[in-house]
Amino acid sequence: MNWINNVVRPKIRSFLTTKRDVPDDLWRKCPETGQMVFTKDLVANQYVYPGSDYHERMTAPQRLQHLFGGENYAVIPNPSVSLDPLKFRDAKRYTDRLKEAKTKTSLEDAVVIAEGDLEGTNVVAAVQDFHFMAGSLGMAAGEAVIAGMEHAISKMSPFILFAASGGARMQEGIMSLMQMPRTTIAVQRLRDARLPYIVVLTDPTTGGVTASYAMLGDVHIAEPGALICFAGPRVIQQTIREQLPEGFQRAEYLRDHGMVDMVVHRHKLRQTLARLVRVLMAPALAGTNVKASRKPSRGLNGGKPYVNASTTDVADRPPSGPTSANAPAIIEAEPVSDEERFEPGRRTRETEPKSAPEAKPSELKTAPKS
Repeated sequence: MNWINNVVRPKIRSFLTTKRDVPDDLWRKCPETGQMVFTKDLVANQYVYPGSDYHERMTAPQRLQHLFGGENYAVIPNPSVSLDPLKFRDAKRYTDRLKEAKTKTSLEDAVVIAEGDLEGTNVVAAVQDFHFMAGSLGMAAGEAVIAGMEHAISKMSPFILFAASGGARMQEGIMSLMQMPRTTIAVQRLRDARLPYIVVLTDPTTGGVTASYAMLGDVHIAEPGALICFAGPRVIQQTIREQLPEGFQRAEYLRDHGMVDMVVHRHKLRQTLARLVRVLMAPALAGTNVKASRKPSRGLNGGKPYVNASTTDVADRPPSGPTSANAPAIIEAEPVSDEERFEPGRRTRETEPKSAPEAKPSELKTAPKS
């Protein structure tokens, strides 16, 4: 009887019906235009909808594969931290939320650190995954970012950060807010080591992440249409009770107003990052060929990847006058007082001799004699 139910009847049913089970993820719908796209075509197009160029959010493994061109990277384990320092509970326990997020994403936390080869340059990268509790910044995420920057310093490699976050993690309270100054100090250590720090702002980058390490990079790149802000546009509009400009707090708006250096399509992002890394690390690579008899350098170009007033010591600058072909070009700013810089013409007005005011016709009349 079991053989008839398990084998014979399904066979007969398969002959009589032509209905087939369709996978749930066979199609994807564009959030902007409603266009239906095959999932395989969307994956092959790096999760960019071909009709609208809408950039769908990527997971951390997908982002790393896109950056390093496959599996050519090694994941760096995140430091261990306390899972629930405040014993927080709202509708669910915080520990239960963490378990659900780990099961859903197969990640330990919102930040993944990896090291790999980017077109011939060893690079350390950190990726925030928005699918893990909205990429929120907690103790584990902060420790991961710091560990990634310290690993880049130990390897003397550039550091690339892909930011995607809803802000600080409310379940950890003040402990999550403390990650903002801690990560800022780690960024300063990168600068002290004279290593490039490149930030790629993806959709969305908001809250405490925007207010800390996400906006402290040497170069800021944004993906098209990414929301980048501290407080969202809806909150601002309800607060000031005014209509906001079109595209407010989007990547293109911020680029036009000087907050973002460039907006790069995802198809060109890997090539752009590789070119930036080569340019910023070129003095470092050239410094490895310096003869041992010369004075040891701390970084490159004589050790310094950057040659400007903010990162070059005065004692390390070449003498003034015509420079040799191998000497780095330094552009000295013309000394200008603050009054002239911020209010042109003010100094001229103040230094011009003031002429005596002309007397009015009524003042020229002599006073009547008494």
